[in-house]
Amino acid sequence: MKNRFFSVVLVLFLFTGTTLSQEENRVSLGGYVTTMQSSMFEKLSGSFMNENLFHNRLNLKAYLSNSITFTGELRNRLFTGDFVRMGSYYSDIIGYDRGFADMSWNIINENSFLFNSTLDRLNIDFNFGKFQITAGRQRINWGQTFVWNPNDIFNAYSFFDFDYVERPGSDAVRLQYFISSSSAAEVAIKVDNNHDITAAGLYRFSLWGYDIQFLAGLVNSQDIVIGTGWSGAIGGLSFRGEVSWFDPYEDFPGDESTVLATAGFEKLFKKNSMAQVQIMYCNNPLVLNDFNSFYSGNLSSRDLAFSVLSAFGQFTWAATPLMSLTASAMWLPDLDGWFAGPSFDYSLTENLDFSLIWQHFDALMGGEKSKINLAFLRLKYSF
Repeated sequence: MKNRFFSVVLVLFLFTGTTLSQEENRVSLGGYVTTMQSSMFEKLSGSFMNENLFHNRLNLKAYLSNSITFTGELRNRLFTGDFVRMGSYYSDIIGYDRGFADMSWNIINENSFLFNSTLDRLNIDFNFGKFQITAGRQRINWGQTFVWNPNDIFNAYSFFDFDYVERPGSDAVRLQYFISSSSAAEVAIKVDNNHDITAAGLYRFSLWGYDIQFLAGLVNSQDIVIGTGWSGAIGGLSFRGEVSWFDPYEDFPGDESTVLATAGFEKLFKKNSMAQVQIMYCNNPLVLNDFNSFYSGNLSSRDLAFSVLSAFGQFTWAATPLMSLTASAMWLPDLDGWFAGPSFDYSLTENLDFSLIWQHFDALMGGEKSKINLAFLRLKYSF
């Protein structure tokens, strides 16, 4: 059944691509192709784990009428190298789908390579006047800040997973009502692969030059959540923040609540440079046992913190219109840990980009000091 469904979806994508010239105003198809070589090592004199990822993404939009839009987005990934040889442990992680519908397929799974296809967007959108209804796999982004987003209760993600800029989607129904040009109310409900429910409402408005939001609901059939977020400016600084309070609904209100509060500033400088800082407080951080938790796609918005206090800083300099340099760092005092992540990006042609990224983690886990380095070299062609 899975292979049959995948075949139907693939035919739809290919058929749509062949009809673009006939219906340019009704259908759009875009995406990108990347090839990325990565290495993981503790130190340069030690052993290396190497992997190559060939990644293709197809983004389809079909405008069925002036008020109805269909969206389908497909990721195809071919993995080769040392990690694939780990067998089912690795392939199960790659093929894991958190949604109510399993739309991730390990099409080819051999000792030397793994090919996975995933539909992370498949929805239909109805837009009537001030109302908008979206049903299906979609991205529901309620976050306001850059690194940690405790308001993003439907689609929590890892900052370190830089190669997945679209972020995961949810199998959900979302209703939005646009009260005015600066205010809106919405409700959404999602069901995951464990049949756990996340349901919440959000109200967004503008006041004193700030965009402010309040939300409340149930997360993963477990926690009552109440939160707020904002974005605005103080002088020449952009100022953003989010606060969320989680408490188990079976003992609400109880003594096991978790509070995440984060705030950040952004500053644009002359000569095309930008600085960002963000701090986060959590009274009940997640216990970190290994470096995989930094990348885990299974964390909820309650599990974003690994330290009571966390701090982040990043500086980006566009040295030329075609080249940019970025340096980022994170401090995790409870783990006696830190992260550093310099990167280099260069536009080779209009649609072809080259990137070099390094990530270094150093932290106390399981009572022992551990460190790891990840190096990435990527070419990306967009169409």
